[in-house]
Amino acid sequence: MAHYYSKEQQVAHNKRELTFNLRGISLRLWSDAGVFSKGSVDYGSRVLIEHMEIPANSQVLDVGCGYGPIGLIAAKLNPSGHVTMVDVNDRALALAQENAGLNGVSNVTIHESDGLNALVGKKYDVILTNPPIRAGKEVVHRIFEQSYHQLNGSGSLWIVIQKKQGAPSAVEKLQDLFGKDSVEEVAKDKGYRIYRALKS
Repeated sequence: MAHYYSKEQQVAHNKRELTFNLRGISLRLWSDAGVFSKGSVDYGSRVLIEHMEIPANSQVLDVGCGYGPIGLIAAKLNPSGHVTMVDVNDRALALAQENAGLNGVSNVTIHESDGLNALVGKKYDVILTNPPIRAGKEVVHRIFEQSYHQLNGSGSLWIVIQKKQGAPSAVEKLQDLFGKDSVEEVAKDKGYRIYRALKS
């Protein structure tokens, strides 16, 4: 059976509405079977949202946006900027689009992309990702590489990853790309790690 990191989902629909509060913002979110963390907003995503820093007027990218919690909060925190939200999962993208409308978020663009493949040549100030661990290390590390090349100078990549699901190798890859002194563990909570990699 295809997992959530697949373009098309064969599993039957089972839509449900979630209510989600963080950073002083309340969102109503539609979820469905066949998408990541369908029953509630993933704890790792919550930790990332709690710690991510979104400068005013910034161009932000949410890679692997799912049904939208990270990108929509980023857009609410950055009303004068813009957030691009991408995913490979068509069902998740349709939900993210619906959730943007449901919450009155207009400063977002949502479209399909496998990693950053559909975004060649575009530059961002902040890239956020709760990477698709189940897709494998090769996919996750490719997202890191693409992010490095598509960040503006002094831009930042924020990731959340569980220690037991590859945090050490993820940090090593980030340090290879950004430099050892440019990768910081910002927070840890219940086995989740938040890392920020700064481009210089």
